[in-house]
Amino acid sequence: MALTLRDFELAQKRLEGIVHRTELARSTTFSDMAGGDVYLKCENRQKTGSFKIRGAANKIGALVERGEVKAVVASSAGNHAQGVAYAAHSHGIPATIVMPKAAPIAKVQATEGYGARVVLHGDCYDEAYSRAMEICEEEGATFLHPFDDYEVMAGQGTVALEILSELPTVDTVVVPVGGGGLISGVAACIKQVNPRVRVVGVQAEGACAVYKSFKAGKHITTDGVSTIADGIAVGNPGEKTTAEILRCVDDMVTVSDNDISSAILLLMERSKLIVEPAGASSLAAVLAGKVDAKGKRTVCLLSGGNIDVSFIHRVIDQGLVSRHRRIKFTVRLPDAPGKLIGMLQGVAESGANIMEIDHDRLSSVLGPNEILVHVACEVGGEEHGLSVVAALKRAGYEVLPDNM
Repeated sequence: MALTLRDFELAQKRLEGIVHRTELARSTTFSDMAGGDVYLKCENRQKTGSFKIRGAANKIGALVERGEVKAVVASSAGNHAQGVAYAAHSHGIPATIVMPKAAPIAKVQATEGYGARVVLHGDCYDEAYSRAMEICEEEGATFLHPFDDYEVMAGQGTVALEILSELPTVDTVVVPVGGGGLISGVAACIKQVNPRVRVVGVQAEGACAVYKSFKAGKHITTDGVSTIADGIAVGNPGEKTTAEILRCVDDMVTVSDNDISSAILLLMERSKLIVEPAGASSLAAVLAGKVDAKGKRTVCLLSGGNIDVSFIHRVIDQGLVSRHRRIKFTVRLPDAPGKLIGMLQGVAESGANIMEIDHDRLSSVLGPNEILVHVACEVGGEEHGLSVVAALKRAGYEVLPDNM
C-alpha cells in the first residue's frame, strides 16, 4: 500500500479542532548562518509538545469512523504516549499506556494528565511492549504502533500540507528520523503535491538504522543505539516506513550529539525556543553543513519540545563546548606559594571566566615539586579561547590543551 494525497486530506480533516496549526517562521539568525532562507516549523509547540499527536489522532479517528475500536493501548515512555493519551481523550476512548518502570515521573504524570491509564512494567521498551500486547488480548483493545502504520504516517504527513500551503516555494524540507513515521508521511505527501521539493532525513550518528537502510536500499536494523536524542533512538525502523522512505525521500544524513547540543543552545539563545534533542537534529544538520541550504528556502521541522528539565543543563554544557564557549586545559606548575594565584590572574586578565579548578598531585608525569592544575573556563568563542591559552604560554606557563 502506498499513501495517496487523499489519505492526507482525510487525515487533515480528522485533525481539525484537535491539533494546532503550528507556526512556520523564517529565522534571520539561522538564515545568515546557513547562507539561505531558513524556516522553522515549530511542532515543539504542538499540543502534547510534539508532532506525535497528529498520527495518533488520525489513527484513532479512522478507527472510530469504522467502528473498530473500544479502547487503545500503546507502549512508550516518550511523545507517542502523550499523543495517544490526548487523542484518545479527544475521542472519548479509554487509553492505556505501558511504560518501563524507569520512565521519568514527569512523563508519567503528563500522560495521566491527558486522561490515560499508565501501567509501569519491565525495565526496557521491549518488556513494556510485551505487556501492552497482553493487555490488548485481555481487554480486546487496539494497539497503536508509534510509526509503522499507514494511518499514523498519514496523520504525521499533515504537517507537510501546512508547510506547502504557507511556503509553496520551499526548496528543501529537513526532517528528524527515528522509526520513520514522520518522514514517511511528510515525503509521501510532498512528492505528490510538488515533486520538485527535496526531502532530507536526519538521524543521530549513534542511532542510524534508517540512514543505513537508505544507503543500502533495504530494511536494516542496528544492535544498539547511543545518542542524547532519545526521541529518534530507534534500532529497528518500520518495514512500511522504510519502504516509503526508499520510495520518496531524496537523501539521509547523520549528525553528532555535539551538533545537536549546539543547535539546542542556539534555539534557546536566538529563537527563545525549547526544543528536544530529536527535534533539533534538523537544524543541526543545516548548521553543520550536512544539508546544502545556500541560496535555498529550507524548512527545518522541529519535531518536539519535550526535553527533560533535569537534562537541559547537560545539553547546554555540551552545546557550549561544541561552540567553543567553554574550554578546558591543564597547566604544570611548581608546587610553591604564589604560583597558582599568578596563573589564575593571567587567565582572568585574558577575559575568561573560571568555572572549575582541580589540583592533581598524583599524576605520573609530575616531578616531586610539581602539580597539575586542570582549569575549565567560559570564553567568548574559539578565537578567545585560543588567545587565553596563548597568553599563558607567553607568560611562561606550560599549558596542555584539552577539550572539556
